[in-house]
Amino acid sequence: MVLKGIDLLPPVVSTKQALSLYKKVAQIKTSIGKLNSELDHSIVNDQLIQILSLRESVQSTRIEGTQVTFADMIDEATKKNKSSEVTEVENYQKALARGIERIHNGYPISTRLILELHKILMENETRGTTSSSGEFRKIQNFIGPTGRIEDAVYIPVDANLIGNYMTNWEYYVNSTTHSSFNKEIDENTQHLLDENTDPLIKTAILHAQFESIHPFLDGNGRLGRILIVLSTMQDGLIEKPVFFVSEELEKERIRYYNKLNGVRGEDPEWFEWIDFFLDACQRMSDNMLNKLENINDLATHGLKSINREGHINNIWFSTFNQPFVTVQEVATKLNISVATARKGLNTLADLKLLDFDKSKTKNRVYVNYDLINLL
Repeated sequence: MVLKGIDLLPPVVSTKQALSLYKKVAQIKTSIGKLNSELDHSIVNDQLIQILSLRESVQSTRIEGTQVTFADMIDEATKKNKSSEVTEVENYQKALARGIERIHNGYPISTRLILELHKILMENETRGTTSSSGEFRKIQNFIGPTGRIEDAVYIPVDANLIGNYMTNWEYYVNSTTHSSFNKEIDENTQHLLDENTDPLIKTAILHAQFESIHPFLDGNGRLGRILIVLSTMQDGLIEKPVFFVSEELEKERIRYYNKLNGVRGEDPEWFEWIDFFLDACQRMSDNMLNKLENINDLATHGLKSINREGHINNIWFSTFNQPFVTVQEVATKLNISVATARKGLNTLADLKLLDFDKSKTKNRVYVNYDLINLL
């Protein structure tokens, strides 16, 4: 049986299911509180944001079948002609950065922002470039194992209904009442997860709903996962843009898609999806805390090994922002001479804090492999 379409928001769950979800949310928020505290006290706080966003960019694109890895990003860091998959990761990172910038500047999550980010995702001749970049689809699309609609697993809403569904979605995301929210429920046995529901639950809902509306011909998955990060920032769930759950979703890719399919059609299973998403968030928070602790230990170890004042400390910290760098990149980023950058990087390599390909004499890429392993 082919699933078709999706109900407008907000979704309904049983009262018992709602209590279970809110109990799980309380546990996750304890971990998120610790994560916020750890980020505040990290000596490499600012440097980590970019590298964690790169990690998210790699994992999110891998969910959709690309094979790009951190190693690929290192190998192609200095190349002018990069593979389409590496370019796709870079596009994702640019779109994520633009979205974070917009939210920081007080922009709401809106159709206008979504179209802007989609255009960035589709740049530079990557997968889906020709699929109406920055525009909602004007034709029917479908999700399935082949290019034939007859084999579809899910058929999203008609193109002419996208505007109505996205309006409903946008009001819900921004916690603003809308006439389309009116639903009759049995208050004794049912619970409406309305626009004022817990931000973590709402993030789960807005992601699944966006994926199910499937407003673009391509790029819906990647953009939908960017919206997870932006939503947690907009709702103040986490202070830094590090709510990167794609790694956990990628580990259970088949289950992820199955649970998303579950909210579609005439009998949506919203509890099953939200419960799955919250479990992924719990694992992400716990893993992120562990990573931050280990990364801080690595940074401190490096400072002790350096054991001196000067630019070299800033050069060391810069590798936590970008774990594969060239002399010129460090010189430009830190506003120091090329000679100073080269000397500092070579010193860090002598201390075995960084590595580089010793067969190369030009355009050397210095790599912080210890950081990459921790990530």
